[in-house]
Amino acid sequence: MPARFKWSLISDERLLDTRICDLPIKIKGSFIEPHIKRLYSELNDRGIRFKPHVWLSAEWFTPDGVPGFAIPFYLAHPRLMKLERKFMREVEGGTDVECMRILRHEAGHAIDNAFRLHFKRKWIRTFGSFTQKYPPSYKPKPNSRRYVLNLDAWYAQAHPAEDFAETFAVWLQPRSNWRRRYRGWPALRKIEYVDALLDEIAGTRPKNRVRKKIERLPEIRITLREHYDRKRAKYAFEWPAYLDNDLRRIFSNEPRHRPRETAVSFLRRTGAEIPPPSRGELQPPPSRGRRRHRRYTRQESSLTSR
Repeated sequence: MPARFKWSLISDERLLDTRICDLPIKIKGSFIEPHIKRLYSELNDRGIRFKPHVWLSAEWFTPDGVPGFAIPFYLAHPRLMKLERKFMREVEGGTDVECMRILRHEAGHAIDNAFRLHFKRKWIRTFGSFTQKYPPSYKPKPNSRRYVLNLDAWYAQAHPAEDFAETFAVWLQPRSNWRRRYRGWPALRKIEYVDALLDEIAGTRPKNRVRKKIERLPEIRITLREHYDRKRAKYAFEWPAYLDNDLRRIFSNEPRHRPRETAVSFLRRTGAEIPPPSRGELQPPPSRGRRRHRRYTRQESSLTSR
């Protein structure tokens, strides 16, 4: 990689052959920087002196026991956000609203780790056991009022740790009017508990102040091409083959069915009415990398080219 990295001149193909550790990116001056400052301001407004440390990595995650969290590298440069969208069809955290929702969620995990909140008996009675094994998938109940709604895919239902982080995010969001919004919901009891719990630790120093950073950018020695090959393979979803046959029958291109409505026309007419697809059981989202919180076991081979 040349000493001067000219983003405007490098092609996508050449960029894909660049190792992630060689990318000339940092949080300062990037899209993510003002959002982190806004998060810290929100914590200040709530009387929370502790500020989680952050670093760039491959995706969003908070390692167990670490009072800080990782932010995906692609948010550090518009060109990388464009590449992320090209390969993953979306940029998780790429809008102001979504970015703040995720930052608040991750801050919940980090503050939980910093103050060791999940060891409290009432925390366990309210959310469940933090040590409960993470399921490979979960089947949410979209109509349940026992959980708050912050991130998509009803993520609070994935695990007790996620339930707390989602509840914290709703509590932290300015002008969320959570008392009115969740009136009559069993989830309100959880927010009220978080409100009392955070009031208790406001202005105090946490027991855990370690500044450890896991899977930092300089450690990720695979290329962007390898990264996206692995990421797409990991989060690929295969729709059942019978669906293709049904669609071909409904939207047939045979001459005798020409009077029928086309698929394009149908989607234009009903697109706004079609709900997001439900896949039954959902993976605890990682990017579609939504791997928010994870029991982290370092595997060096995942960071290096084989």
